[in-house]
Amino acid sequence: MRADKNQVSRLLKTARGQLDGILKMIEEDRYCIDISTQLSATEALIRKANKEVIRAHMKGCLMDAARDGNVDDKIDELMNVIDKLK
Repeated sequence: MRADKNQVSRLLKTARGQLDGILKMIEEDRYCIDISTQLSATEALIRKANKEVIRAHMKGCLMDAARDGNVDDKIDELMNVIDKLK
């Protein structure tokens, strides 16, 4: 993986902490909108981490493939990932 591991790990650990907090909110029967707000914030962190991974892939693996002349497979691979994003 070529992404900044510290940045991606920090984002995912924060998201994990938020998930633990959300589970506690559910156990405490907290207000639905508050739970939804926290879920959205957690999704945003995960999307940000994923963007960093994809960005690093494009700057590294995709560029390497372009230099080697076999970029088509890497573009198809990237498009499959993009298709799964919201």
